[in-house]
Amino acid sequence: MDLQSVEMRNLEVQDYQDLKKSMKSAYMDMDEDYWDANSIKRLIRLFPEGQICITVNDTVVGCALSIIVDYQKYGDNHTYKQITGDSTFKTHTDKGDVLYGIDIFIHPNYRGLRLARRLYEARKALCEKLNLKSIIAGGRIPNYQKYQNDLTPRQYIDKVKYKEIYDPTLSFQLANDFHVRKVLRNYLPEDSRSKGFATLIEWNNVYYEEISTAINQKTVVRIGLVQWQMRAYNNISELMKHAEYFVDAVSDYQADFILFPELFNTPLMADYNHMDSAKAMRELAKYTQPIIEEFSKLAVSYNVNIIAGSMPTIYEESLYNVSYLFKRNGAMEEVYKIHPTPSEISSWGMRGGDEVRVFETDAGKIGILICYDVEFPELSRILASQDMQILFVPFLTDTQNGFNRVKFCAQARAVENECFVAIAGCVGNLPNVNNMGISYAQSAVFTPSDFGFPTNGIQSEATPNTEMIVIADVDLSTLEELHEYGSVQNLKDRRTDLYNITFNGKKV
Repeated sequence: MDLQSVEMRNLEVQDYQDLKKSMKSAYMDMDEDYWDANSIKRLIRLFPEGQICITVNDTVVGCALSIIVDYQKYGDNHTYKQITGDSTFKTHTDKGDVLYGIDIFIHPNYRGLRLARRLYEARKALCEKLNLKSIIAGGRIPNYQKYQNDLTPRQYIDKVKYKEIYDPTLSFQLANDFHVRKVLRNYLPEDSRSKGFATLIEWNNVYYEEISTAINQKTVVRIGLVQWQMRAYNNISELMKHAEYFVDAVSDYQADFILFPELFNTPLMADYNHMDSAKAMRELAKYTQPIIEEFSKLAVSYNVNIIAGSMPTIYEESLYNVSYLFKRNGAMEEVYKIHPTPSEISSWGMRGGDEVRVFETDAGKIGILICYDVEFPELSRILASQDMQILFVPFLTDTQNGFNRVKFCAQARAVENECFVAIAGCVGNLPNVNNMGISYAQSAVFTPSDFGFPTNGIQSEATPNTEMIVIADVDLSTLEELHEYGSVQNLKDRRTDLYNITFNGKKV
């Protein structure tokens, strides 16, 4: 065997063909399919540090694949399918406390070189670096097939522990400071040599320092919606005084989020009625930066995350409809409306954005789609693929027909993406502003439609066409239960072998 160079590094997507050959050789004794290319790509995208490979002469001959999990969600009685999210790896979370080993193998031609030991040591170093509590994995006991008629799995494990029996997997793991927590039944049913049994093994990180995250671990999230009455304002100061009133009122209920409607600041266009609509909207865009500065202060001072509806914004001389997220820690994010309506294009010359992403907050993962965008199911599906829990939809509709389009589509998004959806709109008349005469809204928080949620899929809703606030609590933990045990499981049951979504050329 020519060993010119042996290297350990993070796995890369272009390694897949070499990886595939090693996997097929390593698992010849099992009726197990090797990992497909999309699974490996997904793992690398989710957790690149956790995918470690060994190369000999620049060829991948072994690999250790890992995810991070919040172990208390699964406990000691899980199966391989459950802990990996049926190989989707949606169980991975950067906020977890355990490094979970989902696979480790060495090509048979390269065994006996202590390469697997290098992979185990690399995992331990990663566990310490990330300050995780332990490494846990389900381990095979491939020699158990020889003793199944004479020994129970527990007796077999004890004999391996005391070196009375040799098991190529378990003996190695015990020699590398792992201990057996318990015996798992039907962990990997296809593992005929282990007879479906597995050891739940653990290596404890003695350097682990527990960090209190009680303040940040929210499961029940309180949402405040502002159903905003259109009225005349003489200046920004008057408009922001009205906005602060609602922020103050919602924060008194210890809300985590407050949602304002789309284009709630259009009453300030009244001074530009002598201009054509496109020029007037560009004049309104000049107010956006001062309003941003005020909302940023409000989010911090009232300790609430603010989704400031949307406002016109000029970027590189083009006009966009942009929503702003002001986090209560002082950070700010922005979301460009992807699909301007036909009237937004013809009247104002607005362009559409080109980015769809989820935002991490101290009260869950959220997405924002502005009005018309919620009528395109692909966008929310892209957000769902990034583990969105709450979708916020600021909207502005003039008729009940327009409102119903937003409402019905928002409810559909809650069902098909197994998430909560909050919508907030403007109400009333604005006769002194061209093209903004009437508004109709009934703001609401929608839920999936299954056990554990309201039978009509509505957590709370406003009185139609009346200025008011809506306060609603949503329990994010119910979404986890829905994903795993729902009557129907829309996210899991998608036929991705038949259809898929691509965004900027990448599959979602």
